[in-house]
Amino acid sequence: MNAKLSILFYAKRAKTTTDGLVPIYIRVTVDSERIELSTKRYTSPDKWSVEGNRIKGTSAEAKAVNTYLDTLKAKMYEYQQQLIREDEEVNAENMRNKILGIEKRKHLLVAIFKQHNDEVKALIGKDYAPATHIRYVTSLKHTVDYLQWKYKISDIDIRKIDHEFITSYEFYLKSVCKCCQNTTSKYIKNFGKIIRICLANGWIQKNPFINYKSKMVEVERAFLSMEEIEIMLNKEFSMERLNQVKDIFLFSCFTGLAYADVKKLSTRNIGIGIDGERWIFINRTKTDTRSNIPILPIASAILEKYRDHPQVAIQGKLLPVLSNQKMNGYLKEIADLCGINKELTFHIARHTFATTVTLSNGVPIESVSKMLGHKNLKTTQHYAKILDLKVSNDMQILKEKFWIR
Repeated sequence: MNAKLSILFYAKRAKTTTDGLVPIYIRVTVDSERIELSTKRYTSPDKWSVEGNRIKGTSAEAKAVNTYLDTLKAKMYEYQQQLIREDEEVNAENMRNKILGIEKRKHLLVAIFKQHNDEVKALIGKDYAPATHIRYVTSLKHTVDYLQWKYKISDIDIRKIDHEFITSYEFYLKSVCKCCQNTTSKYIKNFGKIIRICLANGWIQKNPFINYKSKMVEVERAFLSMEEIEIMLNKEFSMERLNQVKDIFLFSCFTGLAYADVKKLSTRNIGIGIDGERWIFINRTKTDTRSNIPILPIASAILEKYRDHPQVAIQGKLLPVLSNQKMNGYLKEIADLCGINKELTFHIARHTFATTVTLSNGVPIESVSKMLGHKNLKTTQHYAKILDLKVSNDMQILKEKFWIR
């Protein structure tokens, strides 16, 4: 709805000059807010018509000033139309800026996104992990590609972003980029952070995400059974590199550490815990959350095995960890040689710790969550949902209690 605009000219007698002339002012009222500015024109008080809003008479001077006032009035209505065409709110502030020739600074989506990513990059190692920066860089690329695909533009005023923009962006990610539901939701979530920055700075007044809902599809997490772990434990390979990868993978199975945390593990992360035994004390690379993990015998034996490994001595780490790509490549070969019919990746070790090693053996979910470094217990509960064996064992105990003799 457009604001009501009214225009009035008046002689400001309070500012009479030494020559006895009064300045002519223009008053623009937008709804109930007033803007008062000098027209830079003067007249004698007795020549000003309050009713007519102009100078009396037909003298050349009167005609010239009145024509100027008419032109000025027309400009006010033109400014109003400009604001409407620019999809700006017609209010006193915006009208004043138009009259004074002050251009309102536009905030562009891609520029804001880039600045955000630069700040994340500068805080890597402090507030953010390298992977977080990479994720936002990818999100920005998808956003830039979407703008070109949908609007044929390289950037857009953030005030133009609405519900339709977001739902269309979601469609683009799924259809053109072939992203699955969960990947799409993550990119939309990253985009949402940029919108929250704009809201916090007052660059936009309405949140375009208000009526938007996106949900994550629960994915069944792969993990090794105890039988599969035992197969790997007892398997020896002719290639030493496979044995090395197998051992490091099993170390993660019995500690729950992610690849990045295993890779950076050093002697300063090992200490004596509350029980007098050796523990791992580490801040997770991904979230910087603290993980305190008692070292189980198998994990301890693996650390001892590689204590004098050349790569360990050179790098000052506890285990000779290869690149994530190489580790995952060797794990596929290990799975084949062990007869494990699963798509092994290093992260499956972390899932295995959460399910087979801990939850299945009665470790409370609160303890598992703390060792995994989860910020929210709900994240750990995803593992508990898939443990049919644990349910079976629990129900077996119940059956024995209700056994009819």
